[in-house]
Amino acid sequence: MSESFKVLIVDDSPIYRKLVEQALSDNALSVLVATNGQQALQIIEREHPSLVITDWVMPDVTGATLCRKIRAESSASYTYVILLTSNAEKEQVVAGLTAGADDYLTKPFDQSELRARVQVGRRLIDLQRQLEAKNKLLQELALTDSLTGLPNRRAAEDWAARQLSGAARHGFSFWVAIADLDHFKGVNDKYGHQAGDGVLQKFASVLRTHTRLSDICARIGGEEFIQVVTYADEANALLVIERIRKAFEEDPFIFGGKPIPVTASFGLAGFCGKRAPKFSELLRQADAALYCAKNLGRNRVEMASMRR
Repeated sequence: MSESFKVLIVDDSPIYRKLVEQALSDNALSVLVATNGQQALQIIEREHPSLVITDWVMPDVTGATLCRKIRAESSASYTYVILLTSNAEKEQVVAGLTAGADDYLTKPFDQSELRARVQVGRRLIDLQRQLEAKNKLLQELALTDSLTGLPNRRAAEDWAARQLSGAARHGFSFWVAIADLDHFKGVNDKYGHQAGDGVLQKFASVLRTHTRLSDICARIGGEEFIQVVTYADEANALLVIERIRKAFEEDPFIFGGKPIPVTASFGLAGFCGKRAPKFSELLRQADAALYCAKNLGRNRVEMASMRR
């Protein structure tokens, strides 16, 4: 077993603490010991053990109360609790399980049975950790564009909703640019989808290079991307987007050993004031500016008037 799997033994009896320690001595566990309930709570807060083996009857905090406190605390990981009791009455067992214990064992206990019950708890905790890791991966995948690795539309909208309220509250500017790759269908038709995917990945790389940690860029669908710029006046926001446009234009995409000229058009819209618009409204304004950029010859940046 891994040293990272911590087990906390809680008992005011030095004899039973020793018996539990001996039962776990053959397992590669990181064993912690508390002599009362208050000390146990301090260790739990500091060390976050995966499994707690606690006596029911203690002078300050009972095992049942300890269970309830453990369950009341919001923790990133589950703590498996085994309750030790000298009373095997059904009512007390039910009370212990209701308080939040996962398992119980009566005193005096058989050491091999305790080891077996700890193994059960360990397996359940390991399964939960695997599930948490998979859920985290699924959440990341749900917010990431698989081709470019950029955040997707949902991630950008969630982020922007939070930032827009902050911009209104603290009075900083918020700019959003929509970028659309020029004549992208022609790249797919002439060179194939592999080349088209490469162009999308290249543009994503350019965006990522020009995105500060306080901002975000994302692919919102097809050949459309967004770039958000905060804490910038109109001239600086325009300068950031112009740099992106120029960097993409001046570095041709190489496919099959040959350069493929690719460019992008941009529409930029912004907000600065006390009443934040919806992100969808800024996107609509930026999209209208993008439409102008397309009509005026492409490979350019057009700006909507800033909303205040």
